[in-house]
Amino acid sequence: MKAEIIRPSLTPRSDRKELISDLFHALNQPLTTLRCSLELTLHQPVRAAEQYREALNHALDHAEQVVRLVSGIRELVEVDESAADSEVLELNSYLQRCAKRMQAVGVKSFREYYECLTIKPIRQAELISLLNEITVGETCFFRNQPQLDAIRNLVIPRIVEARAKMALRHLRIWSAGCSTGEEPYTLAMMMTEEIAGRMKGWTFEITATDLNERSVAHAKQGIYGNYSTRNLTQYFRQKYFTPRGELLQVNSEMKSCISFQRLNLLDDSRMAFMKGIDLVMCCNVLIYFDGMSKKRVIQHFYNNLLPHGYLFLGHSESLYGVTDDFQLVHLPSATAYVKSEKRHISR
Repeated sequence: MKAEIIRPSLTPRSDRKELISDLFHALNQPLTTLRCSLELTLHQPVRAAEQYREALNHALDHAEQVVRLVSGIRELVEVDESAADSEVLELNSYLQRCAKRMQAVGVKSFREYYECLTIKPIRQAELISLLNEITVGETCFFRNQPQLDAIRNLVIPRIVEARAKMALRHLRIWSAGCSTGEEPYTLAMMMTEEIAGRMKGWTFEITATDLNERSVAHAKQGIYGNYSTRNLTQYFRQKYFTPRGELLQVNSEMKSCISFQRLNLLDDSRMAFMKGIDLVMCCNVLIYFDGMSKKRVIQHFYNNLLPHGYLFLGHSESLYGVTDDFQLVHLPSATAYVKSEKRHISR
């Protein structure tokens, strides 16, 4: 992408003043260019009004340039503005995170920072650093118990039944957007309990991916505080964790079950290799993608899931209007997606 962005204005001219005020507030820059002295206002009202108008136009042009630059940065990290509650709030969020990185790399303007992300030697490393600032998720162990109960009591038995017909007693699970690892470790503990009971003789593997490099590093380390571990029962604490002062560390047995990787779900070449999956967990991830990006990711999920496979999303997420390749199935206190029968027939 070129360093110079050519992008139409995001906001109608009539609405710019409010947007500019919010932008300057986010940047913590007082509107000094719009101030006219009381003496000038009283004694030279025409001149004061003209200076005010010129200053306002200058501020509008400057802020529009900031809007375009931040929008260009947002395109670089492939997070669409449709994921935001409002344009201004999303821009302010990016402004704050970019400002933090600007201070870290020692640049003073958004144009300089955009060049750091596009044409300077540090562009790849800095893009990852910015992604780490933006894609920070909060989660915990056993976060959605009704969903986990449905997986353990209904979905896993159905997958086991289908897998048994293939004479392969091995399950593959993908935690897509695993954040700091609480979800895949929860699944690993749950599967270990199942294998010790009604799934004797079976094995499993979990691939856990996330865009945020720091989150993946945290997950590999497997050390968590009170917030992440608040839902753990005493049984799971004692069996699968080792105390580290006030923290808990996941034991080596659980770590060996999971392969943590940094992965962009929009990386078509890498996504194409995630084959033979029985269960995909992609909770509270697709809300950050625009419509076309969602379709791309869902198509990869479809291609990589086995015919009997299941896809789970967050409780507020839906594929309605996104694709017909999957059909919704209702489970006790949870919902999931399976491959559409119509799609199978058409093929």
